Amino acid sequence: MTVLPPGVRPVPPGPGQESVWDYPRPPRLEVARRRVRVLVDGAVLADAPAGSRLAWRVLETSHPPTYYLAPAALDPGLLRPAAGESWCEWKGLAGYLDVLAPDGSVAAERAAWSYPSPTAAFADLAGAVSLYPGCAPGRVVCLLDEEEVRPQPGGFYGGWVSDDVVGPFKGGPGSLGW
Repeated sequence: MTVLPPGVRPVPPGPGQESVWDYPRPPRLEVARRRVRVLVDGAVLADAPAGSRLAWRVLETSHPPTYYLAPAALDPGLLRPAAGESWCEWKGLAGYLDVLAPDGSVAAERAAWSYPSPTAAFADLAGAVSLYPGCAPGRVVCLLDEEEVRPQPGGFYGGWVSDDVVGPFKGGPGSLGW
């Protein structure tokens, strides 16, 4: 059972919804249950059918799911390596990618990341890519089925907020210690 931070009151999930406060810690990796697509200036950067092994979601207490797309679901011509790395205590060392428009210009800098050699628990994510929803409004669109997702609050985490997930979500003001 998750121990909630003082003053945090989860939103009760309605029909067809799930609460991020029911997600595990450490996080769990599972195959995405919805179709996952990413468009850049209308071009398809990624497309993975629901239930395929081309998209996964990572579920962690207090975070909306973060979606990852297998290399086979991506158009590699719309991504290029970018500077910087970060460390996740659960998944390991991540590298960043720029998202390119179909004309080759940069649509969003460092808006995607990947784990080339993730930890054993997340081995399926090797080479898979995730993107920050809302990284370039009007240019980069992240979709679950036909729903355009919203970014996790705060700008640091990469969770995809959709209508079927309720919070409150880590990332906003006052949530650093969650």
